[in-house]
Amino acid sequence: MTIDTIGLPQARRIALAAQGFAERRPGSVSRQHLPRVLRRLGLFQIDSVNVVTRAHYMPMFSRTGPYPTELLDRALSRAPRLGFEYWAHEASLLPVEVQPLLRWRMAEAREGRGIYRRLATFGTEKRDFINKVLAEVERRGPLTASDIDGHRGASGWWEWSDAKHALEWLFWAGLITTHSRGPNFERRYDIPDRVFPAAVLHTPTPEPHEAHRQLLEIAARAMGVATRSDLRDYFRLSPAVAYSRIDELVEDGVLMPVKVEGWPQPGLLHRDARMPRRVNASALLAPFDPLIWERSRVERLFGFRYRLEIYTPAEKREHGYYVFPFLLGDRLVARVDLKADRKARVLRVQGVSNEDVAPEETADRLAEALNRMASWLGLDEVFVQANGNDFSRRLTASIENTAVSK
Repeated sequence: MTIDTIGLPQARRIALAAQGFAERRPGSVSRQHLPRVLRRLGLFQIDSVNVVTRAHYMPMFSRTGPYPTELLDRALSRAPRLGFEYWAHEASLLPVEVQPLLRWRMAEAREGRGIYRRLATFGTEKRDFINKVLAEVERRGPLTASDIDGHRGASGWWEWSDAKHALEWLFWAGLITTHSRGPNFERRYDIPDRVFPAAVLHTPTPEPHEAHRQLLEIAARAMGVATRSDLRDYFRLSPAVAYSRIDELVEDGVLMPVKVEGWPQPGLLHRDARMPRRVNASALLAPFDPLIWERSRVERLFGFRYRLEIYTPAEKREHGYYVFPFLLGDRLVARVDLKADRKARVLRVQGVSNEDVAPEETADRLAEALNRMASWLGLDEVFVQANGNDFSRRLTASIENTAVSK
């Protein structure tokens, strides 16, 4: 087999095209754009941090520009549903038609495999209680954990009540699913028969090896070019599960081995990957965006070392609490630590640094992106907190010039 070599700039453009960054943004975003983006990416990661906006709202915004977030809320809570929640790349929103491909994971959870030890132990020791909770959901759903009488626990992930543990075990096991989310982002659970379209419920369950293969192909389409490790990480598959299926995809011509300039590991190119000559993207990327969630791949593609510093003590943070990389063209050119101050109606730039050699253009384009984000979030202005570096001063001037020109 002849193995082609592709340059790093070409690999970046392939990856960006696969993620939807090589396309022109629509003038206005409608409901029809949502399934296109969701199916292209395969999933939106969910995270509870709301310092700017919930993580699952951002991938659409980064690729299409401003859109009514109610479009996503309705598509995930009303018929005809476009998506559902489950554990994929961590907690995720996925296209409804992918649900059969994850039933193997649900079956493993019912056997106490593939879930963290505390919940697996709870599933064994409290099965009678779990069955009672399931009966309550069947009878009264949709329900939240606080709707299960007598089982209110302290707040916090590791202080769950018995009701919350039971509901989460049932969720992992696929015996219940998310119906919708409450005002405080609390899950409302219901049984699958009342949530999923009939076509999904009646889809035969594929054999696990076939489901793994299809998930890996979804990942390969979404990434364009990737290593074996990158591909298996997309849906959190183990090496033992993933690598034999990847070999099959190579043998069948779905994936083509390539050498990527500077990559120590071999690359795999999806046969339908686009190879644009140029990418003219301009986008702020949330920390959980599919383009950047695998940090080692970000370094290989962009030469950009990126770490989430939420759990790092403030005095030890290098770039900030919740940092958005800024994509310009086919490079990651800046980092912006953002906070939506909803009370003051201000998008605060708590820190910013430039990675690029063209700071003036970067500042102007970043100012446009920040103003666009502030407007989308319903905020009135962008405020750059002085941090003493030249680029923050350039960005402040660019934002002020934008305000004057309005």
